[in-house]
Amino acid sequence: MSLAACADLVARGDPDRHAAAMAAPPAARARLLPLYAFNLEVARAPWVTREPMIAEMRLQFWRDVIEEAASGKSRAHEVAAPLAEVIRAADLPVPLLDAIVEARRHDILGEPFEDEAALADYLDATAGGLYWASALALGADRALEPAVRAVGRAAGLASWFQAVPELEARGHQPLPDGRAETVARLARGGLARLSEGRRIRLPATVRPALLAAWQAGALLRLAADEPGRVAAGTLRLSEFSRRGRLLAAAFTGRV
Repeated sequence: MSLAACADLVARGDPDRHAAAMAAPPAARARLLPLYAFNLEVARAPWVTREPMIAEMRLQFWRDVIEEAASGKSRAHEVAAPLAEVIRAADLPVPLLDAIVEARRHDILGEPFEDEAALADYLDATAGGLYWASALALGADRALEPAVRAVGRAAGLASWFQAVPELEARGHQPLPDGRAETVARLARGGLARLSEGRRIRLPATVRPALLAAWQAGALLRLAADEPGRVAAGTLRLSEFSRRGRLLAAAFTGRV
């Protein structure tokens, strides 16, 4: 039930987000890691079992954790307890965190998105919601929500593109239309959202909340130029590029 446990969980299950957290100042890291661990637990809940009812129960556990934390209660769980501390310390809104959990029910059902708008809503609830919760945890003003969510949705799309081959292997249809021209157009839309979010200069204390998007721009540009990489599972950056981009983002505070 410690920050170290959250850090270890994220390091093993979401190493890129862990790298972003470790590039943040210690005070920000203490707020971000429990949220990242919560996100990881919720994201993988639909995939650790083939029984939909058990997956639903796992998601309900986290909904209960959020609700109880807001009322001053904590569960004896390695992520739930640190998460509850962050929720109370930052006065994070229950509906925001609950929406992140609720959106993951889509992964249990395994149904294709009706259209691109449905995919956008999913990315906004999951990635956009996490980025906004992270920004709020670091003291963001409510007026910054559109910009932060725009960056989150763009980063979420980049990560979703990378997950396409595995999702398809599991029998899911992750994209409403997987044709190369559609992928390229979606990627360009993601770049437009990223640019939209970048236009707003965040306070220095809030910028670490966006560090997890350090690869998003480069990945989306690659998907726009070479959309076939998404289906082929080769949408990734070189290690040199990854490290350089993270260092630059940490130094400048811009992703």
